[in-house]
Amino acid sequence: MNLPKVIADLVAAQNNFDSAAYVKCFSDNAVVKDEGRTHNGKEEIEAWIADSNERYRATIKPAGYEEHETESILKAETSWNFPGSPIVLNYHLVITDGLIQSLKFTV
Repeated sequence: MNLPKVIADLVAAQNNFDSAAYVKCFSDNAVVKDEGRTHNGKEEIEAWIADSNERYRATIKPAGYEEHETESILKAETSWNFPGSPIVLNYHLVITDGLIQSLKFTV
């Protein structure tokens, strides 16, 4: 699957549990929405992904990718140490100038 560089980098960072590399994929004022919470800016995003990596140890395997006018959607089989794993999550991304501006997850 041919993914944009920033998404391929995000997948690699997630699968290596590398929160510093993960946050480099985001713009300074990016927003992540996950589990009913909003994380604003790189500092909050890095704290969120570091905590998530420690708690869940989630890995992702891309299963599909679509680009739309205002967002891109990465479908990924997501496995972690949680009941019901693995599941396919939709990663809704807005990308500008090669960096993620926003990310939210849906089932």
